[in-house]
Amino acid sequence: MPKPLQDTVGAFIPGPRVELPGAASGPLVGLSFAVKDLYDVAGQPTTYGNPDWAATHPPAVATAPSVQALLQAGAALCGKTKTVELAYGLTGENVWHGTPTNPNAPDRFPGGSSCGSAAATAAGLVDFAMGSDTGGSVRIPASYCGVFGIRPTWGAISLAGACPLGPSFDTPGWFAGRAGVLQAVGEVLLPQDSPAGPLGPLLRVEEAWANADPLTAAALAPALARLDARFGAALRLGLAPEGLDALYEHFRCAQAEEAWAALGAWVVSAQPKFGPGVAERFAAARTMPPEKAAAGRAFRRGFQARLAALLAGGAVLVYPTSPAPAPRLTAPQAEQNAVRERTMGVTAIAGLAGLCEVSLPAARVDGAPVGLSLVAAAGRDRALLALAAEAASVLDLPV
Repeated sequence: MPKPLQDTVGAFIPGPRVELPGAASGPLVGLSFAVKDLYDVAGQPTTYGNPDWAATHPPAVATAPSVQALLQAGAALCGKTKTVELAYGLTGENVWHGTPTNPNAPDRFPGGSSCGSAAATAAGLVDFAMGSDTGGSVRIPASYCGVFGIRPTWGAISLAGACPLGPSFDTPGWFAGRAGVLQAVGEVLLPQDSPAGPLGPLLRVEEAWANADPLTAAALAPALARLDARFGAALRLGLAPEGLDALYEHFRCAQAEEAWAALGAWVVSAQPKFGPGVAERFAAARTMPPEKAAAGRAFRRGFQARLAALLAGGAVLVYPTSPAPAPRLTAPQAEQNAVRERTMGVTAIAGLAGLCEVSLPAARVDGAPVGLSLVAAAGRDRALLALAAEAASVLDLPV
């Protein structure tokens, strides 16, 4: 089976590395992959980024079906990758296992919570890596580390055998260094599109572009211009008259209630030690007023209907994946929290509406990567991956 390169970026969890060969034949033969350590692999511990979780849970008795599907398609598993504790964070910091190095911006965070999978892919240790995305945990590390990443339509791929955070928001997702590999993995994991048909036109989401730092917007402008030349000029669109801050707040409240429902019993019984920011987020989830969570759920239903109608004909949203490059490792907690809130106002677009989103490694700011996102209607994942592969060719990205 293919062997990963030496882990010079600290992407894999500490300890012996689990390695499993793929099937002798299949569409992914010859490719290597890693999985975020919230997916079960039979006989292995699932640490969920926290030593107290590992100590209170036995080794997995079965392999997550999504991981099993990749093995059956011929891909070789090369290890489990680090995650932010209980997947509740966007920087990629883990004080217990060590924060992975961002291969394309070593002085900056790799992004979380799928930090190890993004770093392993960006460093070329594997051809692709599985992560998960609740509030941006594939899309943001993809943007920060300069790789391709996809958050599929919510519910399109089973998360059986994976640890939960916000079950009605949680999706699997994956990273790849080449657009063709990102698409090939989708051919294995995704159901057929419904409905079928071509995608277009592009819709430029004005709130997301205005939310981006001027340097980020300027860096991504040439990429958008090249896509305009290929697919037709993007139509300017005001998507959220409530403002992105409102999207973030509704997402935060609804998701926090789910996080406490999913994990609160364990937090109370195990009394785990958490690193910076994680304990505070669980404390906020524990005390989330029910009326605020209910308002978030109600807003979500209306927003889903709004986006479903907008994108039903095949239109594709285009905007900066993140408003800025990754925060520097020296950024204080207050700055990290501010970046998180501003970022999640944008990631909440697909998160609230359950849409599929691909981040393309389209530009750099101060030497650090920034991504450009394409977002399509729920159930159009395969068409979106095909469009992303074509866009990658237009932008001279690895295909």
